[in-house]
Amino acid sequence: MVRWSRSFSAKGGSATGGSFFKEPKGSIPKLHMLKFYNTLLRKKQIFKSLHKGEVRMYNCGPTVYDFAHIGNFRAYIMADTIRRYLEYKGYKVKQVMNITDVGHLTRYDVKAAKDKIIEAAKKEKKTPKEIARFYEKAFLEDTDKLNIKRAYKYPRPTEHLQDIIKLIQVLIKKDYAYEAKGTVFYDITRFKNYGKLSGNPLEALKAGARLEPHPDKRHPYDFFLWLKAPKEHLMKWPSPWGIGYPGWHIECSVMSMKYLGPTLDIHTGGEDNIFPHHENEIAQSEAYTNKKFVRYWIHCRHLLVEGKKMSKSLGNFYTLRDLEKKKYDPIDFRFLTLLSHYRSHMDFSEKALVQVSEGLERIREFLNKLKVKSQKLKAKAVKPVVKKLIEKTKKNFEKSMDNDLDTPKALASIFDLVKQGNKLLDKGKINKAEAKALHKLLMDFDKALGVIKAKKIAKISKAKEVKILGLIKERERARKAKDWKKADQIRNKLRKIGVEVKDTDKGPVWKVKS
Repeated sequence: MVRWSRSFSAKGGSATGGSFFKEPKGSIPKLHMLKFYNTLLRKKQIFKSLHKGEVRMYNCGPTVYDFAHIGNFRAYIMADTIRRYLEYKGYKVKQVMNITDVGHLTRYDVKAAKDKIIEAAKKEKKTPKEIARFYEKAFLEDTDKLNIKRAYKYPRPTEHLQDIIKLIQVLIKKDYAYEAKGTVFYDITRFKNYGKLSGNPLEALKAGARLEPHPDKRHPYDFFLWLKAPKEHLMKWPSPWGIGYPGWHIECSVMSMKYLGPTLDIHTGGEDNIFPHHENEIAQSEAYTNKKFVRYWIHCRHLLVEGKKMSKSLGNFYTLRDLEKKKYDPIDFRFLTLLSHYRSHMDFSEKALVQVSEGLERIREFLNKLKVKSQKLKAKAVKPVVKKLIEKTKKNFEKSMDNDLDTPKALASIFDLVKQGNKLLDKGKINKAEAKALHKLLMDFDKALGVIKAKKIAKISKAKEVKILGLIKERERARKAKDWKKADQIRNKLRKIGVEVKDTDKGPVWKVKS
């Protein structure tokens, strides 16, 4: 049995965490400028795009053989938040995300490996294409529910086979790759900087190798670019090396460079992509172009479920659709991801999802109050106290986001604004101009976050309002008489007509659910 090690003790740390996510002392520039933690450099780096005003970003997308799980979506939400904030800053972002529909194997050993999509096709008694298109559609539906912006391109490797073959031919010609019995391997000994991203140089791989020798490989960690297909294989195409199919790593090099050029500004993914996937992308791409492949590598850490790794065997495995079946809003999950920094483990629980839903609702209630005020009051100038609050919040929000996308601190500045804004509203110290200015500020922030847009205020008739107020008064009488059973019955009546009641120190507060 072949075992793949991802826990090397090479200089630079483990590919699954370690020093990749530690903050070196003195690494934060004092200038208030946008910075990202670059996995390649192991430190924060001031961001500057290669082309003025434009960012070219590639995101490792899904392998479409099943529904994506919430851990996958954490990485996609991170990528979307990067894009959104860059656009907030005035950049034009050209974003490409691959849709893997061939070549992603269940193992790293060529002979024992099975294609994940083919295995799903056999299980569901469908063709590989039917499987791929079904789960691709489901994935895009899920991204829409999470308010993830659509990419500029979603290329598929099955539609770029000739591009893949041409790149492999160049690598063979340049002696970076070799063919053996119909399979083409990349020779990692030929790429002198192999291991620079993950901290797994060739010497460490030799010392820590756990792979069993493969008779057709020159080195145990040489990886495949093109595989010879067995007769029974469901996805196969002609090539100069015989009937076969492309490997997983090669597709990202080919499709990212085809649509974004030889050098990308940003490449994102989960921490599990660092080695070997992204390491191999660098080796292929830079050997092909003789140019730097990616300027900023950005990776997010794993999502845990109540402190444990998510696993079907543990019964703690969730897709977005699982959460929807439990009546959770996908946007609440997006909000929950933003409350953890992307370079920290995120601990998911249904309890946390309920709590963040309440927090998000507070922001939306504040927005709705501002909207009502801006419609009812007369226009007046923005007073210094509100102007100062707006300027302070904007400064703190941008300072946090500029510091490696520190969304938890950015959201803290928003919650502080809501708290202070509600106090001013309660005292009647917000005029129409101020309500509009505060509302606009939050809507601007939401362009970067994609979560806090207020729900539409439900309109009710005068007759329904009278009925609601009558039930609330009746419930208050029952509460004063300590007739809790009757009070609960009236609350349930209100819920049935779409009204939520919250008891406060100042009396009951009600709202119509949108």
